[in-house]
Amino acid sequence: MENRKLIEIKNLKKYFPIKTSALQKSYVQAVDDVSFYINRGETLGLVGESGCGKTTLGRTVLRLHEPTEGSIIYDGKDITNVNMTPYRKKLQIIFQDPYASLDPRMTVGDIIGEPLDIHNMCSDKTERQERIYEMLKTVGLNTEHANRFPHEFSGGQRQRVGIARALAVDPEFIVCDEPISALDVSIQAQIVNMLEDLQESKGFTYLFIAHDLSVVKHISDRIGVMYLGHMVELTTSSDLYNNPLHPYTQTLLSAIPIADPVASRNTKRIILQGDIPSPVNPPSGCTFRTRCPYAMPECAERAPEFVEKEPGHFVACHNV
Repeated sequence: MENRKLIEIKNLKKYFPIKTSALQKSYVQAVDDVSFYINRGETLGLVGESGCGKTTLGRTVLRLHEPTEGSIIYDGKDITNVNMTPYRKKLQIIFQDPYASLDPRMTVGDIIGEPLDIHNMCSDKTERQERIYEMLKTVGLNTEHANRFPHEFSGGQRQRVGIARALAVDPEFIVCDEPISALDVSIQAQIVNMLEDLQESKGFTYLFIAHDLSVVKHISDRIGVMYLGHMVELTTSSDLYNNPLHPYTQTLLSAIPIADPVASRNTKRIILQGDIPSPVNPPSGCTFRTRCPYAMPECAERAPEFVEKEPGHFVACHNV
């Protein structure tokens, strides 16, 4: 039987050292003991408020940040400590900011052509040129755009260039790091639809990181919810929206605006008390307990395990 899991993450941690004084060193616990897997051709959505570690997790999975602990298994092989050069072709990322992720001194043709050169994917200049044109067409740009520079494009077009660069090397797995958050709403829909069409035609596997829960619901097969470096809930897209088990997930879902004014009046918005704790000094036990309306003494004593409460529905909470 073919291995359905393309990416498997086990107990992944990423701590960034910071100097608090001459003698003492502290760590920002950006990602703390996260485990999940993504099947081939699947989209796993990842949501959570700013600073919860979504982007760090995405980059650590690709080893753009080296993991502090834990293992990353790609297609059955442990790639936590190996040379990543052979795997860079298969694992790509679409960056969040289309203004910062493209080199302003390179033409669009050179930006898309650079990964082709690094991996020696074209035998001559003609093949390289054809490949660049093919990628531009794939993401809805014209061939004459190849000779222009990034500053000549709008945000949506730049993001398309970033996507073309990621697709140029025929990857299998793509981390989409908030690929639409810097774009206008009208452009967001185009980019999301394009990513879905590409997945259908090429069989890509996505880790889709976003703030907007309605977008994540639309594109994802399963959704993981992160809070302060921990995965607190993971289940199918429909199950998360219809039956959220973790208090933090319930809070996030209550914040989604509803277009119907009558329904909107009847839904109760859950407001969390207090501020997000610092990832340098997180609370003992359950990290969410300082803001949780259902916190018990037990929540301070030990961290809840991330366990399967219902078939395919994982949650980390003592109260469920």
